[in-house]
Amino acid sequence: MEATVVRTGTEGRTWGGGNEPLKASYGKVMMWFFLVSDSLTFSGFLAAYGFSRFKFADSWPIADEVFNHFPFLHGVDAPMYYVALMTFILIFSSVTMVLAVDAGHQMKRGKVTLYMFLTIIGGTIFLGSQAWEWTNFIKGTHGAVYTNGGNLLQFVDNEGNRVSLADVATPLASERVEHETNTGLWFESETSTRSSYSVEEVITGFEANDNLLIRTQILNEEGEKTILSRDKSVAKLSSEAAGVIEGANLTRNEYGPPLFANYFFFITGFHGFHVFTGVMINIIIFFNVLLGTYERRNNYEMVEKVALYWHFVDLVWVFVFTFFYLV
Repeated sequence: MEATVVRTGTEGRTWGGGNEPLKASYGKVMMWFFLVSDSLTFSGFLAAYGFSRFKFADSWPIADEVFNHFPFLHGVDAPMYYVALMTFILIFSSVTMVLAVDAGHQMKRGKVTLYMFLTIIGGTIFLGSQAWEWTNFIKGTHGAVYTNGGNLLQFVDNEGNRVSLADVATPLASERVEHETNTGLWFESETSTRSSYSVEEVITGFEANDNLLIRTQILNEEGEKTILSRDKSVAKLSSEAAGVIEGANLTRNEYGPPLFANYFFFITGFHGFHVFTGVMINIIIFFNVLLGTYERRNNYEMVEKVALYWHFVDLVWVFVFTFFYLV
């Protein structure tokens, strides 16, 4: 039996789409393919984050307490202000990119140059802000004590305000020495000497100050962390304290479950890498605009291609911002 091919169209062809079936060039279509695949990658990361947060819903860090820094305002509680500013800058850079594409359609080389420059500045500021945020996250704010079971014990005063380790610990007379090969196994049993204070110094200072209480990472019905009574605080700290942690790393962090820091570093770092790549590409396109490359081609399609990538990076940040900072 012979196969029958039914031909359609006025020209008798089975495919009538031509070289641009979506009315887009090959470069644009390939960029869309890349963005779709990349969006699936980010979706998988954020979905994993959501499942992990659901599992530890009763002890997940409160974003307003973690991201409450603002440059040059030391000691000022500014929850989410700087993150909101970062988001605004990145979204505004997307607006300037739209204006650059529109100027390219009108073959206005000067405006394309200006708006591309502003886009690069916006992306660079965002990257610098993210680096500053990482620094504060790693360094920490108040510090905490972790237990043998891996739970966190934070310190508050009678009014529920956070108290830093520096205001709790009482330095002991004995000098702490880092373990080295030539000093034997003196500190082998100590989990870490990276922190500024030892568990003994923290316990001594806590017991000497009746105005201090312990706050656990477990959330109550109001969504606030549970604060223990003075007696329970002293008993829990004395019996369960295993080490001191300041800031965050891939093993422990002073804010909550280690998974929180792991996801934060990985997802925001992965997005930051995309922003860095976008800035580098924008710089290349920017210099090509200055050299008149696209003017000679009589089109600014390359600006449109990189604009698609830049808008995607901005859109992904909206989801990252929502998952990490708002929800």
